[in-house]
Amino acid sequence: MISEPELVDGDGFVVSEVLAETPPSGPPRPPRARRPWLWALGGAVVASAVWGGGLYAYEKRQDAGPDMRGYKSVDSLCETAELKGLAAVLGERSSDGDGWESGSTGESGSGVDVGTSGGGNGPADPVLEFAQCSLMFGPLENGYSGSVSYTRHLVTDPGPEFDAVARRFGEAEPYAGLGERAYMTVQENMGAELRVLDGQVEIEINFTETSSWNGDEDTPVQETKPVDLSGIEVPLAQDMLALMEALKK
Repeated sequence: MISEPELVDGDGFVVSEVLAETPPSGPPRPPRARRPWLWALGGAVVASAVWGGGLYAYEKRQDAGPDMRGYKSVDSLCETAELKGLAAVLGERSSDGDGWESGSTGESGSGVDVGTSGGGNGPADPVLEFAQCSLMFGPLENGYSGSVSYTRHLVTDPGPEFDAVARRFGEAEPYAGLGERAYMTVQENMGAELRVLDGQVEIEINFTETSSWNGDEDTPVQETKPVDLSGIEVPLAQDMLALMEALKK
């Protein structure tokens, strides 16, 4: 479009032209790079979400308490521990006796509340459950006496102390294939002990010969009819494995 002519300094007219059409396009411009701070902001948002999710999962784990790996409370440890392997070697069980302590009221029958302060009326803090079974293999007059113990640590980790406790008597040797760690002690023709740590749980099976004391001669009197205990590790370990499975049912 051509506009009206204009007079400039009286010398003549200057004609101004206004282009109504868009000038022809040249080569395409390169794409604009995204601003770095946008990427940084997006990364921060994602990192915050991941951290928040991890914190939530951690808090949920803390609220859930220690992982007991499926081990449950028992009403009668003597019934749960069948010990068929040992009975086949040492003789059938002739007597049983249950006993227990509980770290929280209402668990393991009417056990003793561990952690209750003197004169306290409220329930004990749930810190420990301990059940025990005393038994006899073979005849009462000349058999082997034994026991089974089952401890659930409801708060603290027993791992750091397990090795020291397992080795407190005799020559305890590591035994592979049972729980997290295990130790076995065998005394020739006298008895044996197997202790297992599995997470927050400790389990022990042991047996020993019985004897009385002759006061006149000040010497022990042999009562147990000796049994060849060579290879006793196998039935003892099998009974422990069966007990571990039964305690999870």
